[in-house]
Amino acid sequence: MTPVFPFPCEHAARLDINGLRQTRALGERLGHAAAPGDLILLTGPLGSGKTALTQGIAAGLDCADVINSPTFTLLKEHPNGRIPLYHFDLYRLEDPAEIWALGFEDYFSGAGLSVVEWAERAPAAWPADWLWLALSVTGTSTRRIDCCARGARGQFLLTQCAAR
Repeated sequence: MTPVFPFPCEHAARLDINGLRQTRALGERLGHAAAPGDLILLTGPLGSGKTALTQGIAAGLDCADVINSPTFTLLKEHPNGRIPLYHFDLYRLEDPAEIWALGFEDYFSGAGLSVVEWAERAPAAWPADWLWLALSVTGTSTRRIDCCARGARGQFLLTQCAAR
């Protein structure tokens, strides 16, 4: 089943991932390619690999912090890599307007990379340049990732997803 993205995709791709190692390797490629102000949006059911992908992204940023989902705090900052990693989890977000009330939009064009889990909970919050990855479970250890990119940086990050 192809996900319905809340925006038209300028560029799209589909990846099939087998296992945690490939999920983290994909994240690591994205982390190596990331630049300040980049935005990676993640969607998918519980257990689909969003946090594992973010762990790989952190490794690609040379961030040695323990990466776990910021479900209760909504945001964890990891400043110790090549560029800062701003890891958001919107699972508990009750109202998308909270993003503006909490000042989160400042991170999306800031000095680091923003990775947002459960991004579909605030579709109006995202600027025009991003990479959206929709993860789905296809088997015990296999995942499908539908990719949607907008803007020049989103397209560049998408090319990094396809590079194996």
